[in-house]
Amino acid sequence: MLTRSLLSLLLVACCWLLPALPANASIFSFSGERPAALGVENGKLTECPPSPNCVSSQAEDEDHKIDAIAYETSADEAIGTIATILEDTSNANIITAEDNYIYAEFTSGLMGFVDDVEFYANPKDNQIEVRSASRLGESDLGVNRKRIEAIRRQFKEA
Repeated sequence: MLTRSLLSLLLVACCWLLPALPANASIFSFSGERPAALGVENGKLTECPPSPNCVSSQAEDEDHKIDAIAYETSADEAIGTIATILEDTSNANIITAEDNYIYAEFTSGLMGFVDDVEFYANPKDNQIEVRSASRLGESDLGVNRKRIEAIRRQFKEA
């Protein structure tokens, strides 16, 4: 009886709180710590951890490998297009934006999981190197790979 009452109270509280939250807010927060070792060093983004919840265009292994995003404009224009896409994405928050590099955090809706996503416009190869990694957990159920592929489609359409 007590358990049923507590569950009912929790359900009422959630129904009352959820509509009041902004679209990208969460009643839970599984954000983890922001990684200190992000960015570009010698033309390379940080390597993916061994866990399967990361993709990178600079990864060597098939589990983590994803294609870079090719561009035909200048590196500045390409990174500007990525910035525009991210600004129009409700769960993305740009943390760092430089001439050829963007770092953004993506926060999941209900649980508040945070993924770290990086873009580096490599002017030598006319491609944007990408990395998308979950901060917490082991599996991301393919979310990081799907995110980068969706951004690639939006980039091609822009």
